[in-house]
Amino acid sequence: SYAILSDILGDEDHLGDMDFKVAGTEAGITSLQMDIKVAGITPEIMEKALAQAKEGRIHILGEMNKALSGAADFSVHAPRIETMQIPTDKIREVIGSGGKVIREIVEVSGAKVDINDEGIIKIASANGDAIKKAYDMIYSIVAEPEEGAVYTGTVVKIVDFGAFVNFFGKRDGLVHVSQIENRRLNHPSDVLKEGQEVKVKLLGFDDRGKVRLSMKVVDQETGEEITAEKKEPAED
Repeated sequence: SYAILSDILGDEDHLGDMDFKVAGTEAGITSLQMDIKVAGITPEIMEKALAQAKEGRIHILGEMNKALSGAADFSVHAPRIETMQIPTDKIREVIGSGGKVIREIVEVSGAKVDINDEGIIKIASANGDAIKKAYDMIYSIVAEPEEGAVYTGTVVKIVDFGAFVNFFGKRDGLVHVSQIENRRLNHPSDVLKEGQEVKVKLLGFDDRGKVRLSMKVVDQETGEEITAEKKEPAED
């Protein structure tokens, strides 16, 4: 015969055949450790020990929840640190020539930024907004736009054959004059001006890797892609 005891004392630990520690949450076990003084235990004993440990764990968690029903909020002055991993071939872009880019990130965000040779970046600050600002600035440098996705951008230059739009961090792409509207335009400046905010879809890349964008397939009010059924007939 055997007895399974919970929350054992020193003598019980010394005289017993097994010392079993189980930690976890309401969802399940996160870690366990067992010291055993006999050759082994049966599956039945193990099953009952785990069941009894669960009962004790749920009881303790219930008492803890009475004292603290939710996670405590960080103090606004508590130091924070966030880690992100970037491809090693992007490290140079984040640092910039002579450290120009990373200095700008630090100055604009107010966060401390460290980067190592493996592409691991640590962003530290007592201000959560500063960390987010630095994270977003770094992400805009290293992230790649997704083909087929719709972005909000700004017209930065108008030329005879279209308009260049800044749409993904510092990335620019061309909206060819034929991709501005579903009608023939004499010149892009007929409907666009520099500094104007527009919605664009990333169509893809040309043979030289240049970004191709389209405005006419995106509803400029809602940002939703215009399907074939929704397209208005082109004007002559």
